[in-house]
Amino acid sequence: MHFTLTLRQFSYSLVVTVLLLAILSFAAGELLSRPVRKSAGRVPQDIKIQTVILQTLANQSVSGWFIQGRQGQGAVLLLHGVRGHRLDMLERARFLNKAGYSVMLIDLPAHGESTGNRISFGFHEAKGVTAALRYLTQQLPDEKIAIIGVSLGAASVVFASMPAPPSAVVLESLFPSITEALIDRLNLHMGVLGTYFAPLLLWQLPYKIGVSAKQLRPIAAISAIHAPVLIASGSKDQHTTRAETSRLFQAANAPKELWIIKGAGHEDLHTFDRQIYETRILIFLAKYMQPH
Repeated sequence: MHFTLTLRQFSYSLVVTVLLLAILSFAAGELLSRPVRKSAGRVPQDIKIQTVILQTLANQSVSGWFIQGRQGQGAVLLLHGVRGHRLDMLERARFLNKAGYSVMLIDLPAHGESTGNRISFGFHEAKGVTAALRYLTQQLPDEKIAIIGVSLGAASVVFASMPAPPSAVVLESLFPSITEALIDRLNLHMGVLGTYFAPLLLWQLPYKIGVSAKQLRPIAAISAIHAPVLIASGSKDQHTTRAETSRLFQAANAPKELWIIKGAGHEDLHTFDRQIYETRILIFLAKYMQPH
């Protein structure tokens, strides 16, 4: 009798635990994929900015800013990280424009003032990248174009259909796959239990965002970029490990450069050390963005 009660109690506890995990994973999936609406606020007055609204091929509206540079110098498209918006890239825009580049900053789909129903970890956000590149190609038809993407922004570059190959690409803090990105983050907060919780989140992807975990693998898509690429990451980044960054670098086409920023974590690499960052980025761009 005692054994029967104990078995029933165990079975009941197991069912309750599974239900709680399912509810928790559903809530987490909802939180991670829901759009993040933020207003860009008033246009900064210290720099001449033109507000633009673009349309993607999926009929999404993409909001952004365009800053004219010196004629013939080329343009740089700036792409923020997950749950961010264009203001996160404004300081990059300032130093790049000061160096003479035209600059475009956009709110990726499902972020900021752009439309979009779900964050898709770069897959559908890529349509915003394509729209921005089309705009830059039309506005500056004879000039070279570079792209700097951060984390989600970097993934959106890898997944984007490009009107023409860019002249240079900077990928910061890019994850190799959504599976590894999720496990890395869960393990930081939950320890080894994170590895077992991850599948409960991954199975929701096709239902929530219409994309499977197999499709969300930047490491499998990075070879589609036929442009000089600089892959940058912090030496202390635990969201995307150094080993994962090295694998991404190996998968990329040449010419390519790997830049591990000593002491930096998964953070804004520009803010971490402005002088070193700006010097390295300007040298890289100058190498491939010389006027025709």
